[in-house]
Amino acid sequence: MPDLSTATRGRILFGGDYNPEQWPEETWQEDVRLMKAAGVNSVTLGVFSWSKLEPRPGEREFGWLDRLMDLMHDNGIGVVLATPTSSPPPWLGHLHPDTLPVDQDGRTEHWGGRQHFSHSSATYRRFAAAITEDLAARYGGHPALTMWHINNEYCTYDWSDEAAARFRVWLQRRYGTLDALNSAWGTAFWSQGYGDWAEVHTPRHAHYMKNPTQVLDFRRFTSDMLLECYLAERDIVRRATPHLPVTTNFMPLWSGQDAWRWAEEEDVVSVDIYPDPRDPLGAQQGALVQDMTRSQARGPWMLMEQAAGPVNWRGVNHPKPRGLNRLWSLQAVARGADAVCFFQWRQSRQGAEKFHSGMVSHAGEEGRTYQEVKQLGAELALLAPKVMGSHTVNDVAILHDWNAWWAGAQDGRLSGQVDHADVLTSWHRALWEAHLTADFAHPDHDLTPYKVVVVPQLYLLTDTAIDKLLAYVRQGGTLVSGFLTGIADEDDRIRPGGMDARLRALFGIRTLHEWWPLDAGEHTECESAPGGFRGTLWSEEIEATEDAVTEAAYKGGELDGMPAILRRGRAWYLSTLPEPHALRELLARIAHDAGVRPALAGLPDQVEAVHRGDLLFLLNHSREAVTVEVPGPHRDLLTGQTGTDRLTLGRYGVAVLER
Repeated sequence: MPDLSTATRGRILFGGDYNPEQWPEETWQEDVRLMKAAGVNSVTLGVFSWSKLEPRPGEREFGWLDRLMDLMHDNGIGVVLATPTSSPPPWLGHLHPDTLPVDQDGRTEHWGGRQHFSHSSATYRRFAAAITEDLAARYGGHPALTMWHINNEYCTYDWSDEAAARFRVWLQRRYGTLDALNSAWGTAFWSQGYGDWAEVHTPRHAHYMKNPTQVLDFRRFTSDMLLECYLAERDIVRRATPHLPVTTNFMPLWSGQDAWRWAEEEDVVSVDIYPDPRDPLGAQQGALVQDMTRSQARGPWMLMEQAAGPVNWRGVNHPKPRGLNRLWSLQAVARGADAVCFFQWRQSRQGAEKFHSGMVSHAGEEGRTYQEVKQLGAELALLAPKVMGSHTVNDVAILHDWNAWWAGAQDGRLSGQVDHADVLTSWHRALWEAHLTADFAHPDHDLTPYKVVVVPQLYLLTDTAIDKLLAYVRQGGTLVSGFLTGIADEDDRIRPGGMDARLRALFGIRTLHEWWPLDAGEHTECESAPGGFRGTLWSEEIEATEDAVTEAAYKGGELDGMPAILRRGRAWYLSTLPEPHALRELLARIAHDAGVRPALAGLPDQVEAVHRGDLLFLLNHSREAVTVEVPGPHRDLLTGQTGTDRLTLGRYGVAVLER
């Protein structure tokens, strides 16, 4: 199968979304001149061009795209050609209202924005397939074409009648009988038993709380329906160009897609990353998404979109300070990206995103943004021969599963303060601040390559996943689990004892008497041998087995003296979320005892060190210059300078060291 290397052809792909239909054709030549000067070697065309390509039903206007494809090829710029199906033209919704999605209150979502399509609509799928077929037939043999990009940021929910009909078919395949569905959904509660498939609907607005397993299955169904749309278009272009890779872009840590399952169907895993430049943890958010995407790709991946400057959808949209765009771009390369791209090439003058930055901003060629883009393009060209195709090997894995996220987010949970993504981020942050790089893994994956596996929170765990965790510890692995893990089975049925009995035995929990969630801003004091700390978000009334060790105990209150952190052998259980410094120190100590070491010892707090292949990336996330001790001789690929013992990284500085 083709992969990212098929498209890169020995280069780090550098460029972004190009929307020249927004500009007069005389601008195109100027764009090409600026692209070549900046080292741009790849553009994505056609993402939002459906109404331009098909202005009226069945008509095709390809002339402008023909000229663009030829122009790109003549100037040595490859094209990632998109199917335009994320934003149907107004005529489709006007003539075929069944193509429009319906929200949970029964209101139709109309055109005028984007993503206004029903994933379940047979009419939408027919028109989407037709335009995709024609694009594949016309451009499949064009020498500029390097990759296909299907749709864009799949994120549509739909509660329509047509979606309900497909939902019933999906449920019949999953459960087979109504009796099995009633059992899985626990419909004996609140008199919800179904006697006919026609009674089953999407979980629309209800008077009070909805059935949580129905909502869980609806989320699974939505991910599967969107995947069906992707696969239909992917298969069309794959038949025309089996030698070219196909992708669609994920959004960072978005709850609507089971990205593990989706990644298996992509030749290239790509993602859009937009950390807030004012967020002091923006670099950590970027690192989390990069680690997750690399793990889904199981190798090099594509940064499909990032902002060269400000975005337009935050309450206040701040620009990136000088040097930050370069820093975050090279952070992605350090963590496995073989493609660094932006939304978009030239900043729009009209439309909803005219204040969203471009590689060429409103300031034009002389603007700081474009000048920094030129520097980045030159540096990526320098790095390409050394980094392309190389891998990052890590000793720590973080477990994450969308099904557990969906199930744990139900309305009737014990605490609205506990958010799966926030907890996951807290644990990743602790590792990141301890200078420990980590992969992400699905609970069903092979965990044996890792010395330490951490489970921030997996409310829902299948029997298979639990068996894998048990086997991992038996085989010598170190497991660290957070609270609310293993609480429910795949149907969101609470396991007897409040946690799976096998996990309780693994962690040394005799009885989990009660959950004690904490209010916003509330904390609980904990004491331990290395020093006390505060627990946040959650606490639990636990009775330990005789062979378990209480590594930290609650101090004061109802839980005084009870275990806050419990260990049995190499299995650790945290019944609270320690404050950031305490979680960092705990995970660093556990990792050290398991034989895990940072890429470089003695790093300043704001410096990130990442191995990619034989190279060591050093990234300074501070506005202040820092000095880093680097034992042994080294050469910085970005500057060509050699040295021993130490080097200085300036504000937002980066060094890529070859030893």
